[in-house]
Amino acid sequence: MEKGNVFYATGKRKKSIARTWLKHGKGEIIINDRPLDEYFTIDSSKMNLTQPLVLTNNMESFDIKIRVKGGGISGQAGAVRHGITKALLLADPDLRAVLKKAGFVTRDSRIKERKKYGQKGARARFQFSKR
Repeated sequence: MEKGNVFYATGKRKKSIARTWLKHGKGEIIINDRPLDEYFTIDSSKMNLTQPLVLTNNMESFDIKIRVKGGGISGQAGAVRHGITKALLLADPDLRAVLKKAGFVTRDSRIKERKKYGQKGARARFQFSKR
């Protein structure tokens, strides 16, 4: 969704949902009213969510405001990456080929498998005793 010069998209991963607003600026990334470095302390998570910006050379051309909830750190980073990618596509549809080839456009649909009754977990069984 585009409103003026602001591009809005929603990204998802596992149980996390990231609402992303992209506007032309100087490269500030604010997540839940906190700077990127303060919210994500793990370097791999920071690198993961900035990949679409680095790949398309837009690291210093957009200010990004993100509201993310649910899940854990890696799920939230993946949701933010998906949201940023979708917002970038709204801002410039020509980037689609590059982002699609890198695998950022498709939502990672892997989620936790449910626990089954009569079992310890989704796949784990209780120990079998013959006698």
